[in-house]
Amino acid sequence: MNHYHHFGIAIYMHAYYAAEADDAKLREDMEKYLEYLPLDKVYVENHRGLVDVPVKRLKKLKAILEEYGIKVSGGITSTGLVNGVPKPALFDTFCYTDPDHRREYLRIVSEAAEVFDEIILDDYFFTSCRCEMCISAKESRSWKDFRQAQMLEFSSQIVSLAKKVNPDINFIIKYPNWYESYQATGYNPGLQKDVFDMVYTGTETREPFYMAQHLQRYESYGAVRLLANAARGRNGGGWVDPHGSSDNLNRFLEQAEFTLLGGAKELTLFNFPVMLTTPALPALDFVLRRTDAFLDRTSRPAGTAVWVPFDAEGEDQLCSYLGMCGAALELTPDFPDDAPAVLLTQRSACRPDSVARLEEYVRKGGTAIVTTGFLKAAYDRGIQDMTSVRLTGRHVMGSSFMIGLADYDYADDILAQGYDKILFEAMDYKTNATWPDILMLAGENNFPVLTEDLYGRGRLFVLNVPENFADLYKLPAEVIGTLCKVLSAGMPVYLRADPKWSLICYDNETFCLHSFRPMISHAQVVVRDECSGIEDVETGTIYKDGRRLPGPRRKDDAASTRTALPEYAFDIAVEPGRSMYLRVIRSR
Repeated sequence: MNHYHHFGIAIYMHAYYAAEADDAKLREDMEKYLEYLPLDKVYVENHRGLVDVPVKRLKKLKAILEEYGIKVSGGITSTGLVNGVPKPALFDTFCYTDPDHRREYLRIVSEAAEVFDEIILDDYFFTSCRCEMCISAKESRSWKDFRQAQMLEFSSQIVSLAKKVNPDINFIIKYPNWYESYQATGYNPGLQKDVFDMVYTGTETREPFYMAQHLQRYESYGAVRLLANAARGRNGGGWVDPHGSSDNLNRFLEQAEFTLLGGAKELTLFNFPVMLTTPALPALDFVLRRTDAFLDRTSRPAGTAVWVPFDAEGEDQLCSYLGMCGAALELTPDFPDDAPAVLLTQRSACRPDSVARLEEYVRKGGTAIVTTGFLKAAYDRGIQDMTSVRLTGRHVMGSSFMIGLADYDYADDILAQGYDKILFEAMDYKTNATWPDILMLAGENNFPVLTEDLYGRGRLFVLNVPENFADLYKLPAEVIGTLCKVLSAGMPVYLRADPKWSLICYDNETFCLHSFRPMISHAQVVVRDECSGIEDVETGTIYKDGRRLPGPRRKDDAASTRTALPEYAFDIAVEPGRSMYLRVIRSR
């Protein structure tokens, strides 16, 4: 079976299987697996929980797998029961304060390095221990500061040990899909990325309703972009599993597709015996070959920059919800000074210089969108000089909306009806000091959902985020389209559609349009500037005759009109759970 051009496929073999399967079983399962997918690498785990795989057995497994022309690396899951005594830590993760735990962990690393030239740490490397030793060692520090300092020191120790045992070792730390919580459990990618040789991205999104992590399916793309921008050139790949997808196997296939569309150069499937029994495996090769062919046509991923500083917190998962509403986003831990537009959430406000960076960026001509979470967290740092918007602490509900962009003179403002009432914080603003682009109607009153201020040579928007982020999915298409129009400043395309669409863009004007809708649905793809149409790069179908959308017009008694590129809307129908791979055809 031919291998893929743009990425490799790896599978993780956990210690339970490695310890139990004999040689014949391993060969039998490998033959079954290779009927469905080409395989480039196997990560063989030497420790998990109560199971250790002896060095002699690891070497035998490695030799058998190499018979198939496959690279074999090591893996470690950092859970265990040292001296038979449980610690007050979720999942029995290791305690890096206890000397016995540290010695046991160093033994595990040493044995893995003896056999393999590459090791990856499963994401249980975190610590949540609050034993007496940890409480005493923490002293007056916060758990965040204590755990991050402790894990950074221990990370250096295990990497040094591994390289002493095997100077050629490539040591990888795999970060989980729950990046908003890293700092609480000791993960410190801002510094750890320079200790380990590479990082890896957990892109498992799973079922969004009942799982405690609140993962939205767009995160399989967004998380890759965040860590790719955090450790440029050293993000080894993405890691997916079928858990939480038994009710909808397409959810698992989307994980794989979005991970690779995000630029991952390797896809790890967790784990070997589970993948052999999932009915999604036969379909996976079809999805991967489609994706591989599309990547022939793409360039660098592109989107509105979102500043996600390391170790920050607030408005968790909001970017993934926005990504499920058609916003094309590019998450980065560094402030994107040169980006045409930037989105700042409450996480961004955790940096002391966030308002100063924002003020300088907008003043020089940038377009910035800040959320109510950012406004609340940063209000006393000077942002009140950039907008008249004030948070009241009151809350209102409504389902009807009015759209009246500051630069547009519509005969009548656009009215849009939502699907259900949504709870927002009531924002105040000063008339004609700030303009309300989107208002929610409530009785004989209205309240801003999106406001706009002119500042220096740029513009500042304040986005009122629903109290329940999932209520973004209740917004009507007209509101979603307006939000995407603002969020996509500087981008060649954006979406006007109901929620539950994702748009993944590249800097050569190719893009993926993916529907999460329950039935075949239409989206409007809006192209900025003159074009001949949109081409489906798989079928050659060309969508022509885009409808010219209204542009900026002199509003009321204003003396000038903002200039903007013309916009053309193309109606495209997509089947549920399906991606379409498209490109803009520019006029000649």
